[in-house]
Amino acid sequence: MSKNFVRLALLSAALSLAGCFPQKNGRELLEEAPILTPASPTALDLEGLPRPKRKLDIAVYQFPDLTGKNEPNDNVAVFSRAVTQGATGFVVDSLQRAGHGRWFTVDERTGLNDLLQERQLVRATRAEFEAESARPLPPMRFAGLLLEGGIIGFDGNVVTGGAGANYLNIGGNVQYRQDSVTVAMRVVSVQTGEILTSITTTKTVYSIAIQANVYQFVSLNKLLQTEAGITRTEPTQLAVRQAIDLGVYATVMQGALKGLWSFSDPNSGRALLENYRLLDAVTPVQSFNAPKKSEG
Repeated sequence: MSKNFVRLALLSAALSLAGCFPQKNGRELLEEAPILTPASPTALDLEGLPRPKRKLDIAVYQFPDLTGKNEPNDNVAVFSRAVTQGATGFVVDSLQRAGHGRWFTVDERTGLNDLLQERQLVRATRAEFEAESARPLPPMRFAGLLLEGGIIGFDGNVVTGGAGANYLNIGGNVQYRQDSVTVAMRVVSVQTGEILTSITTTKTVYSIAIQANVYQFVSLNKLLQTEAGITRTEPTQLAVRQAIDLGVYATVMQGALKGLWSFSDPNSGRALLENYRLLDAVTPVQSFNAPKKSEG
């Protein structure tokens, strides 16, 4: 084996490894600036919903993790939950972003005890300083609709697999894994207790690992061995958020189809409803994507 080949192999390995990491110093690597969570295509469609004829008051008490699943791990027992325990925040955020905030007025219910206690404190303070002339607090908003549901399923290692090859002690392999998370969402009428809409959405979570290696004797007692690889896992909480965004979008569409609420512009609403009806009829839930906004 020539020395030039050895130098070339070492140089290629070094460049490959260097290319896998961002060109920053150690301080910058530990101080990445926070960013706003990027919007998915489903979230963009949710925000782009046309204006409703009337804004709806809705309340969310809780949106719990009903799976009981721990984070999957092939090597050791992990007691961290597989999915987020704060899905209620995602639901409230999705409702407030629907149609750029024009569809729902979300009433606070998750921290209702804190809210009532604070209002009681305000009343007591006003009564102490203003006596009989104390101004009463305005009444709290009440919701005509309740949003119920939760994360009802998490299936790990739904599909696993990989491929690899080696030639002249130079090779590589690819491994992948597929999980899925399922969200159920329903809207209930406060006056009658009737379930008005019911939606179930499923989001696939992908993980992939790519590895490459070189294993070669450069002389009798000298061995050249280089390895490089990268692993990429889709964050589960983002998958939950996308499933919730799609659930809220589908809730709006389903309610409009049933005549529970309507769009202020019937023409734009009619085009969206037609797209939703066609896709919902022919597309499995597991691969459903929110319909694209119509042109114009």
